[in-house]
Amino acid sequence: MNDYLDIKADVGDALKAGKPVVALESTIISHGMPYPQNVQTALAVEDIIRKEGAVPATIAVIGGKLKAGLTSEEIEYFGKKGTTIAKASRRDIAVLASRGEDGATTVATTMMIAHMAGITVFATGGIGGVHRGAETTMDISADLEELANTDVCVVCAGAKAILDLALTLEYLETHGVPVIGYGTKELPAFYSRHSGLPVDYEMDTPDAVARALKTHHALKLRGGMLVANPIPEAYSMDSTKINAAIAQALSDAQVRGIRGKETTPFLLAKIKELTDGDSLDANIQLVYNNARLAAQIASAYCTL
Repeated sequence: MNDYLDIKADVGDALKAGKPVVALESTIISHGMPYPQNVQTALAVEDIIRKEGAVPATIAVIGGKLKAGLTSEEIEYFGKKGTTIAKASRRDIAVLASRGEDGATTVATTMMIAHMAGITVFATGGIGGVHRGAETTMDISADLEELANTDVCVVCAGAKAILDLALTLEYLETHGVPVIGYGTKELPAFYSRHSGLPVDYEMDTPDAVARALKTHHALKLRGGMLVANPIPEAYSMDSTKINAAIAQALSDAQVRGIRGKETTPFLLAKIKELTDGDSLDANIQLVYNNARLAAQIASAYCTL
C-alpha cells in the first residue's frame, strides 16, 4: 500500500466487497464557490451518491496524505479554508506530500488518486481542456493528459465552456480517449446542452456505459473514458447569454494578465458575476446530475 494514501474506512470496505464507489474532486469545494454553499453542495453530492446505492469518496490532500474519502469535518475544513488551499494538479502532489501540506485536487489529480485507491468511476462538473488561443499560449489542461493515461471513467457535463471545445475533442481523439454522450450525439457545453460538436458514441443507459467500461478493462486498454452528461433541460442556460459572459470574462482576463492555474477560477467567478449567479446555480445542478449518473454507472459495473 502507498504510504501516502489514506483510504476512508467505508470506502475501503466497499472496494474490498466489490461495491460501487464514486470519486469526487475537492477543488470545487475550496475554489468553486463561497462558504458555506461549497460545503452544503459537497455534502449534498455525497448524499445523492449514497441514495443511488454507492459510496462517495471525495478526494483531497490533507497534511500531506492523499485522501480517498473525506469526513464531514474534513469537508467543512476545506470549505472554510477556501482558496487559501493550494489547487493541486499532478505536478504538485509530491511537493505537497513531502511538506505535509494540503491540496485541493483537480480533475487530473482526483483521477490519479482514485486510480491508486482502486476507484473506477469519478463524477465532476466539467473537465479542463484546450484553452482558447492555445495555439500560441500552449495552455492545455493536465486533465486531458491524465485522461489519456489513467484508467478512470469520468462523468462530466463536457469540458468547461470557457475552453476551445473543438480543440479539446481533437486532443482527446488523438490520445484515444472515447467520448460517450449520455443521451446525446453532441458534446454538452457545460452550462448549456448543445455545442454542435459530435461525440464518438451515444449511450442511453448506465448499463450500456458500464458494459463499455468493463470491456475497456478486460482489454487492458490504457487511459480513461469520458461520459458527457448534458445539464438537465430545466437548468440549461441560454447560449447567447452565456457566450457573451464568457467573451467578456476572457477579455477581462487578458487585460489583467491572468494566466496559468489562476485562469479558470478567475473566469468562472467573472461569469458568475456577469450572469447574476445563474452560472453558479447551473454548475451546482449539473454536478448533482453527474453524481447521480456516476453512481448508477458504478452500481451497474459492479453487477457485471
